[in-house]
Amino acid sequence: MTAKLEPNVMTKVSSWLNGDYDIDTKQSIQQLIDEGNDTELTDAFYKDLEFGTGGLRGLIGIGSNRMNRYTVGTATQGLANYLNKAFPNEAKSVAVAYDSRIKSDEFAKIIADIFSANGISVYLFEGLRPTPELSFAIRLLGCKSGVVVTASHNPKEYNGYKAYWTDGSQVVAPHDTNIINEVNAITSIDQVKFDGDASKITKIGTEVDEKYINHILSLSISKGALERQKDLKIVYTPLHGTGVTLVPQLLGKMGFEAVTLIEEQAEPKGNGQFPTVVYPNPEESEAMSKAVEKAKEIDADLVMGTDPDSDRVGIAVKNHHGEIQLLNGNQTASVLIYYLLNAWKDAGKLTGTQFVCKTIVTTDLIDKMAAAYDVKCYNTLTGFKYIAQVIREKEGQEQFIGGGEESYGYLIGDAVRDKDAIASCAMIAELTAYAKDKGLSLFDMLMEIYKQFGFYYEGLISLTKKGKSGADEIQQMMADFRANPPKTIAGSPVVRMDDYKALTTTDFKSGNTVAIPSGEMGIESSNVLQFFTEDGTKFTCRPSGTEPKIKFYVGVRAALEKNEDFDSVYASLKDKVKAIGEELNLK
Repeated sequence: MTAKLEPNVMTKVSSWLNGDYDIDTKQSIQQLIDEGNDTELTDAFYKDLEFGTGGLRGLIGIGSNRMNRYTVGTATQGLANYLNKAFPNEAKSVAVAYDSRIKSDEFAKIIADIFSANGISVYLFEGLRPTPELSFAIRLLGCKSGVVVTASHNPKEYNGYKAYWTDGSQVVAPHDTNIINEVNAITSIDQVKFDGDASKITKIGTEVDEKYINHILSLSISKGALERQKDLKIVYTPLHGTGVTLVPQLLGKMGFEAVTLIEEQAEPKGNGQFPTVVYPNPEESEAMSKAVEKAKEIDADLVMGTDPDSDRVGIAVKNHHGEIQLLNGNQTASVLIYYLLNAWKDAGKLTGTQFVCKTIVTTDLIDKMAAAYDVKCYNTLTGFKYIAQVIREKEGQEQFIGGGEESYGYLIGDAVRDKDAIASCAMIAELTAYAKDKGLSLFDMLMEIYKQFGFYYEGLISLTKKGKSGADEIQQMMADFRANPPKTIAGSPVVRMDDYKALTTTDFKSGNTVAIPSGEMGIESSNVLQFFTEDGTKFTCRPSGTEPKIKFYVGVRAALEKNEDFDSVYASLKDKVKAIGEELNLK
């Protein structure tokens, strides 16, 4: 073995070569050794995959830092061990779903086998299904836990594993840490029970689909507008993912008669290769390009695209120039929450005990709108599991209306406890019909919001830093921001810094540092920094929990007078965000 490898890497490589692993895996490792490919060996073995904001996620391949039958198996055995400890002497069941990615169905079968081998009953979806339906199924079927095999919107080389708890939300503290402890306690692959018990595995399918769809239909608010605008022209693309299983039939059940499906992206062809897109992410304009082109061709009112596991949705609408324009996640969240707040108010359902919820990097426009309707707005750490945590903590005391995050994930109602692109597609289509019924486009509604509450614009700068060296670079960037916080941003003095790792907030004017409350509304220690300026600019630094990236969120604002030119204000704020990135040397 090459002497250039770090000792911990050499130890893990040796354990895989000498352990009870399949011959193909061992031959692949030996080939890397023979080639002297230290970089690949290090990246594959320098650490174990960990549960981040989105669970277990990584490149598919050999090694402890890759998605394969052994890392998936070890994670599942650890989860099974924890479930048996957490619920002793109880009958336990779990639900398992998977998306259209490479090896998703194979990993799902391995997961089901391991749970069943540990005496836990399994509800395994008969085919690919959306992530939010897995969350719904956990509550519906009374499961103690659940797993969905997906890497969400990541590139085709990735797969992942999201673990859920009894309420249908992704695992949070202390369960996430406890599961990791159980996983780490597994010292040999021989401790993983791969041989399943078929008698404990039940296939599920259309019966759960039907109940999930009926739940979404029950969330409808403007049935009259739906009837009058049934010819609303909608273009939908599932981007080769799970959305194709439910969204078209759901829109049909809502009464929409002019839904165009992008056929070449309608099937999960190519074994998870996503052949028509570079990156299956509805946040990317390239991924939405085929749907946008079709919308131009047929003069559509609305474009929607969901990612492979259908927890995120991107949209495009006609702007004030009659052109098809993509909205970002903050804009979509804003019009969605605005519609819900108005509808609840019109129905006389706002009693002072309702709330909406979002993450700390999502637009502050939602806070301002909620306050105007006397509705609480709770802010959480990034990750929808924290929004679900608030819903759980407030259950029976306050009523959840809806919530969202800037990364294109939204939730309406509390039957699902994760971001839900299926229900979001339904509600976005409904609010577009509602607006058109009043002679407005969805974009007109957005401009009305800006005029009433102020123009908020947010930008994201995402830097990819691969491998161990990249991870080290990301940590150094965060250390530098902590040690030398910016004095000004875009010419405006920085007046406050929130450090969610130290759980402290510092007022630079007074010099006082006080604690951020821990354990309330999903706020726990996390490697996140936020800076606030005198003119209202907000700048956030956050390493991704599931990708080799560091993300910088920039939020700026301006007043938008009734007669002021939208395009010029939009351009100036966009330029300001770009200038901030250059000023802070974010590259």
